[in-house]
Amino acid sequence: MNTTPAESAALDAVDEGAIAENLLELLAIPSVTGSAAESEAQHWLAERLRRLGLDVDLWSMDLPALQADPDFPGSEAPRDEAWGLVGVTGDDGPTLILQGHVDVVPPGDLGRWQGDPFTPRTVGRTVHGRGACDMKAGVVANLAALAAIKASGVQLRGRVAAHFVVSEEDGGLGAFGTLRRGHTGDACVITEPTSGKLVTANAGALTFRIEVPGQATHASTREAGVSAIDAYLPIHRALARLETVRNQTPDPLLAGYRVPYALSVGKLSAGDWASSVPDLLRAEGRIGVCVDEDPAAAREQLERCVAETCAADPWLRDHPATVAWTGGQFASGRLPVGDPLRGLVGDAYADATGREAPVESGAPYGSDLRLYAAAGVPTLQFGPGDVRLAHGPREQVPLDEVVDVARTLVLTVLRAVGPK
Repeated sequence: MNTTPAESAALDAVDEGAIAENLLELLAIPSVTGSAAESEAQHWLAERLRRLGLDVDLWSMDLPALQADPDFPGSEAPRDEAWGLVGVTGDDGPTLILQGHVDVVPPGDLGRWQGDPFTPRTVGRTVHGRGACDMKAGVVANLAALAAIKASGVQLRGRVAAHFVVSEEDGGLGAFGTLRRGHTGDACVITEPTSGKLVTANAGALTFRIEVPGQATHASTREAGVSAIDAYLPIHRALARLETVRNQTPDPLLAGYRVPYALSVGKLSAGDWASSVPDLLRAEGRIGVCVDEDPAAAREQLERCVAETCAADPWLRDHPATVAWTGGQFASGRLPVGDPLRGLVGDAYADATGREAPVESGAPYGSDLRLYAAAGVPTLQFGPGDVRLAHGPREQVPLDEVVDVARTLVLTVLRAVGPK
């Protein structure tokens, strides 16, 4: 292990027991996006940052002002409030941001869980529960790194800023509001689950709604009407063809994914009476944004696909479907080629664990990375857990991975902004 005495002292101060305790406590807060518990999680974390001696900025965001901003990233969950939280060490010098979101998606069908999704349980060295990998383990790793550096007594020449944000799952309101408040830095590590890889590029994702008209009539005389469900089918097939076209030449960092830029319809609703022919269908979904693609180009391509399908259909030609862009609007983002952050974090992991440096990869989903990158902050993702388990009833994270990430962050911080 290639570490200095100061680095070794900080690594020895990583408290595995505190990591487990904090993770279980944070997982027990059901901080679903937009819920009151999301704010509760922010206040819980603010108290932990104060205990570590950080200067804490905990504020209620001005939602109308942020939503009126022309660059507002969109949102889906209704909310009455949003709390920003930043804790900073020191007064000046270069600043490294450790970022994580506190919100989680709803648990879904409770019958598919083994127990209450918000009553976390530990099986061996693995913690199970909603938010375990996405991404409360990463948030706790950030806390653990800060705590270890403080406990070691190492003095930093620069600053560490912990950015804990809400609303990542539905668009990035929390990160957007944090950056708009003026909290920024020279580099940022987001501890999203990356399965041991360095994620240096994200695809984007745009949420859409397509409304397809039909003509209602009694089900016994269905031939006198037009089912909106039947009218939608050629559009659905056209969307599948569009997905194939858009995935022909993916960015090399995403070439390992079978469908790096997925186009998926996740919700269909039609009709209001079983014995009536439905006169309206709503299809809601998301289209993946290619790395470095202008989101406006992706929107235009989907809109053109729908319009051309309608023009070729006898019913839709005179009763065209409409497209609206709703919910979260995630652009893509990437760490600049040649930026030293990738080597800094990779070497820190190798020295902290004694294993090979992680491989570089991209991710097919949107995240807060693109907001920091757009603000001129070089950003990558590296955190505990497997994203394939996120949003599902088997969500879990190995405690050993949380410890490894915390140790990696300790070395990353010390080599980026310290010691004096």
